[in-house]
Parts: sequence; structure tokens; C-alpha cells
Amino acid sequence: MKTLYLVGGPMGVGKTSVCQLLKRRLDRCAFLDGDWCWDMDPFVVNDETKEMVLDNICFVLDRFLHCTEFENVVFCWVLHQQGIWDAILSRLDTRGWRVVRAALVASPEALVRRLQGDIAAGRRQPDVIPRSLARLPLYEKLDVLQIDTSERSAEETAGCLAFYGRYGTMPSR
Repeated sequence: MKTLYLVGGPMGVGKTSVCQLLKRRLDRCAFLDGDWCWDMDPFVVNDETKEMVLDNICFVLDRFLHCTEFENVVFCWVLHQQGIWDAILSRLDTRGWRVVRAALVASPEALVRRLQGDIAAGRRQPDVIPRSLARLPLYEKLDVLQIDTSERSAEETAGCLAFYGRYGTMPSR
């Protein structure tokens, strides 16, 4: 069965790292990070750019889903509201595809520790910490699998996602 993995989570939780590793674990896999469809300078968030990024994401994902070369497609983005998940899925032709929806979460302490490492390395600005922490509780309200990454490496988390995609259940620890 072909599988589409939609992976959300707050900034700094490890979505991109996990999904890059997941891509390598899965056969015939394409990967799209939603941030690639939203990369601009200056970064502008308004109705026009929000619609543009959804159009970009859905276009690329739908092309991957219709390409016979792929058995797996992995997509990650912040995805902090159920409406965003629903909007994306409503615009995709997922006939013949199993859809795995998962949110990567972490304890506030683990999330801050990871973000501080990114800030120290120059990959993020300090204002990401309060923005990411504010989004963290929103994931509890979503109708998706929750995977706590606080005590898991990116490799372990990718393994959990791959296992869930194959068997429909989380592996025992």
C-alpha cells in the first residue's frame, strides 16, 4: 500500500531531521518540507501569501502522489491547526494512498533546549522560543497521532513513524 505521511509539530521539535531520516528508511520516497514553499525575504504572512503557500504545497504533493515512481511521500510543516490539515487533505487526490497523520511534540523543557542549541548555532532567532512554546499545546487538540520526541532521537522517531505507517500501531519501547 502506498503511504502519505503528514508530519506536524512546533518549530524545533525535529520534523525536518526526522522526515529526512524517514525518507531514507522508506522505499521509493519523495519528501517535501512545507517551509520550502514559504521561503521568502522579507518573510510576509498575510492572506495572499498563506493561500500561495497552500497552493504550492498541494500542487507539489499532488504531483508526487500521481507519480508512479513513488510508493511513499513524506510532508512536514508546523500544521498547528486542524483546519490546515483538513485544507491540505481536501485538495489532494489520495485515492490508493494510506494517509498517516502525526504530530511530533516534546516537553517544553526539551523544546527550549533544542531551540537554544539552534539559536547558539545561528540557525534560528531567539523569538522562536515563545512562538514555538505557544503552539505546543495546540497539538493536543488535533485528531492525529502524537509522538513525544523528548526522550527519542531523530532516528528513533523516524523508526516509530515508519513502524506506524506499516503496522498502524506504535512500537513498544
